[in-house]
Amino acid sequence: MTAQSLRTCPHGHRYYKRSDCPVCPICEQKRASEAGFMTRLAAPARRALEGAGITTLAQLAEWREADVLALHGMGPGSLPKLRHALAAVGLAFRT
Repeated sequence: MTAQSLRTCPHGHRYYKRSDCPVCPICEQKRASEAGFMTRLAAPARRALEGAGITTLAQLAEWREADVLALHGMGPGSLPKLRHALAAVGLAFRT
């Protein structure tokens, strides 16, 4: 078992982590609360969308499901959540 190490992110948050993952859990939690429809997604899926420049449902609707699923970090469990979010505002994935 790997020991936890104390880290400090660029924003000054101090946190403990076991892995080499550089993501600050405090920053990640703040981003999740500000991301609107992405709040129901796991952090890797949220980062995958953000990395692709998708931050709004209108931007998401410009993508095909297969292309979103191909993003690194996006899993099949996220697609129903995204479909539901799109449908709630009268949008859908591109066909």
